[in-house]
Amino acid sequence: MKIHEYQAKAILARYGVPTPRGEVAFSKEEARAAAERLGTPVVVVKAQIHAGGRGKAGGVKLARSPAEVAELAGKMLGMKLVTPQTGPAGRIVRRLLIEEGLDIQRELYLGLLIDRAVAAPVFVASAAGGVEIEQVARENPTAILRETIHPAVGLQPYQARKLAFGLGLPAEAVVAAGPFLQALYLAFTDSDASLVEINPCVLTGEGRLIALDAKMTFDDSALFRHKEIRELRDLDEEDPLEVEASKFSLNYIKLDGTVGCMVNGAGLAMATMDIIKLAGGAPANFLDVGGGASAEQVSNAFRILMSDPAVHGVFINIFGGILRCDVLATGVVAAARELDVKVPVVVRMEGTNVEQGHEILRRSGLNFTIARGMKDGAEKIVRLASKA
Repeated sequence: MKIHEYQAKAILARYGVPTPRGEVAFSKEEARAAAERLGTPVVVVKAQIHAGGRGKAGGVKLARSPAEVAELAGKMLGMKLVTPQTGPAGRIVRRLLIEEGLDIQRELYLGLLIDRAVAAPVFVASAAGGVEIEQVARENPTAILRETIHPAVGLQPYQARKLAFGLGLPAEAVVAAGPFLQALYLAFTDSDASLVEINPCVLTGEGRLIALDAKMTFDDSALFRHKEIRELRDLDEEDPLEVEASKFSLNYIKLDGTVGCMVNGAGLAMATMDIIKLAGGAPANFLDVGGGASAEQVSNAFRILMSDPAVHGVFINIFGGILRCDVLATGVVAAARELDVKVPVVVRMEGTNVEQGHEILRRSGLNFTIARGMKDGAEKIVRLASKA
């Protein structure tokens, strides 16, 4: 789950991470009032969407009076902001962060994430802040510092000093960096975050380190422990079909292709998308119904697939272990009848009760195509979808 910048800053501030003074605004009147309360010569007006690259897209502006803040807010609220992370569809700006301007001397990058290769958190830092870290990694990989943290002992003082010196901070800022990085790490672990990114973290003219931006993403599986974080979810920032899928504990991600995919298991889902591409098609989604899905979940998954008008065909690729093939077939038949499905549906099943599953599909009287393997299924659905 993602949250907005102002929400992430509020969490970080509770752990002692310095952040600029600011307020959220939902109207130009609220924006003007916030600027008046800040009372600083320069005020920053920042669009709040779940995507980076806002500044280059016109989503971050400077103002020098409350009246100018109100004028900018009136233009930005309701605008469609298109950044490299939103795709061409963009996102509608519904809220703004009104924040004090700072005397910025240097911009740095700080990030915390889970390195699955070593099963531990890792601090990522770079003196090239304010730039997409992917660009830095591509053009100058030696500019990126990494510090792996043992989860049982946490971030050690020597590691914080190593990062601070590696960033080339002056002596007085090195001293401040220790508590800053420790607070950032504590916020990361306590909130069960999967990502904390500060880009940029700035060094001010006074020698202070401040989180000028903040991005946090959380492990959905741990949200039951964090009611206060769950309540920060902004459904307007999520794809409606992804929101609907989450109601039924389905893992769904919208993509740009025309072949809808229903699969059980993330690894099989990735392989399915690959083999569709190999066959000359393009997947319309990632949909993992999970290992123990019920007939009702399968039916809801199929309904969500068919809610996407871009889907010209459906490839169901299931290995029946915990999810038996007859349960899958029952759910798919029920959904296809209810929705009066017109697009071609190719089903590849292997595993428990596979013959019973095939028999249910055959007796349904519906136009299912049964595949004998992944390659066969991918080739059939790509061919049928292109005709549809």
